[in-house]
Formats: sequence, C-alpha cells, structure tokens
Amino acid sequence: MDKYLFVAETGYKRLDSFLSEQTEDITRSRIKKLIEEGNAFVNGAPVTKAGADIKAGDTVTLVVPEATAYTVQAEDIPIEIVYQDADLAVVNKPKGMTVHVGNGNERGTLVNALLFALDSLSGVGGVLRPGIVHRIDKDTTGLLVVAKNDKAHASLAKQIAEKTCKRTYFALLEGCVKEDSGRIVTDIGRHPTDRLKMAVLEDGRGKLAVTDFTVRARFGNEFTLCRFDLQTGRTHQIRVHAKHMGHPVAGDPVYGFKKQKLPANGQLLHAWQLELDHPANGERMRFNAYLPGDFAEILRKLCRRFGVAETEFSDILEK
Repeated sequence: MDKYLFVAETGYKRLDSFLSEQTEDITRSRIKKLIEEGNAFVNGAPVTKAGADIKAGDTVTLVVPEATAYTVQAEDIPIEIVYQDADLAVVNKPKGMTVHVGNGNERGTLVNALLFALDSLSGVGGVLRPGIVHRIDKDTTGLLVVAKNDKAHASLAKQIAEKTCKRTYFALLEGCVKEDSGRIVTDIGRHPTDRLKMAVLEDGRGKLAVTDFTVRARFGNEFTLCRFDLQTGRTHQIRVHAKHMGHPVAGDPVYGFKKQKLPANGQLLHAWQLELDHPANGERMRFNAYLPGDFAEILRKLCRRFGVAETEFSDILEK
C-alpha cells in the first residue's frame, strides 16, 4: 500500500484535478476511481466525490492499495509484437481478437496473450485490463501500445488525453467521397435505442468526437480508400463518423449497409500508424503496420479492376 500526503497551496475546484497534478505516475481515471472507492481524505475526513472543492491549506491524503493479482489466465496465443522494452510494447492486433476480458470473453483475448508473452504489465487498468492504455475493436486490426509499468501507463494515458499520441487509420469506405479532405466534429454517445451501438447525438448529449480524413484513392463510385487521423478517441469513432458521412466502412456489420459488396469478414479498418513520446526518455517514436492479408487482397483486386497502380500504396501494402 502506498500513501500520499499533500497540502494545497491554492484552491482547486476538483479533488481529482488536484491529485492528478500532484501524482504524475497515476492516471486521472485511476485517481477518480480511488476517490470513489473511499481512498481519499481531506483534513482527515473521507471524500468520495471527485469534484469536491479543495481550499488553500487543506491536507489531502491519497491511499493506493496494493495491486490485486491478475485473475486473467495467461495463454500461449501467437501475437505480433512490433516493439518492446522495459516500459512499453507495441502490438499489431489481428482481426477477431478482443482486446480485454469482459462481457463473456474470458479466453482468447489480447490480454490473455500479453500475460504469456510479456514479463510485466501495468496494473492501472485493473485485473481485467492490465497494461491496456487504449483499445481497438475486435474486428479492427493494427497497432496499439501496451504499458509494462504504472509510470509508463500514466505517461501514455496523458499523451492520449492531450492528443500528443497520434493514431492514424486506413479504411475502405462505401461509395465515392467527394471531398478530398475534411474534419468531422460531432458528439458521440450511446445509441438511444440500441445500447450495443454508438451514435452521433445532438443537443449537447454525448462527448465531443473529432476525426480528420483524407481521401487516398477513389475506385469509381463504388469505394473510397481514406486515411483517418483521430483527434479524440471515442468508442467506434471512425465507424460512426464514416456512417455520418454517408459512406460507412466496407464490411462493417453494425454501421454498414445491410447488403455488402465485398467478401470482407468484418470492417476494413486498420490502425496503420502510432506515434508517441517514450514515457522514460521522451524520445519521439513512430510505428507502422501494413494492411492485413484480407484488406490488402481486396485493395489489390480493386487496383486491378479500376486500373490503379499498386505502387501508389507502397507505404501500406507489403511487397
């Protein structure tokens, strides 16, 4: 168990904001959870509201219980580790693999595989999500970063929150996107009638979602290959924004057209590039992953069909 003691030099409108500034190795979300679980004290009295006011001169104590042992079973599942060191690992997740345990998925997840493949994982995400700083959907492929200790986790989570961690995707969209580039700005939240889906919401509901897109290639009026740069990280953000554009991701069984034109097993959406600052030394790092087999094969077939040179895509297609 770790115990932190601080004295506020000035007033703060939120307890979690104060503690976040004082403890750089603990994420804001983790602090909020610790507060709600009764691990924060102001002038000796327990406070369970993250938004509680802090006055100048208040003594604030934060208790961090010892990490609970992992309850998820390690499994020898082959995964592609693009890079790893003592602080982080970058993984190229395959299609069909859920990132973490939950909702009936107790085996075969990326977390199960990571527990077997790596020598350590951060405990900030809890016993079901060790090491997981961010996630991508089950049928979305590509890169995500994993924290191997809590200090690295806090740094990486902060980079994502402050948008200094860059995440770039490629997706094949239905139809012909007319604009060469643009920015989609909406609020995204849980669908009002289908709780398994997300949706663009109005009237201040949901959370701000910002996505930049650039058309990479058009295949007649049938498909458009787009690059997406995330400025926020909402659940299903690219898939929801693509549908909002009127051009859903090809193969998407949830947000796409009922009748699919391509033999795709799930959405053709790939996390192609990840750029971040190393949590220990601040070095800027960039990682890339070629399109996976099924996505690459469909793109090659479209190139042949519409007379587009494959060499135009040497950065995303493996030779």
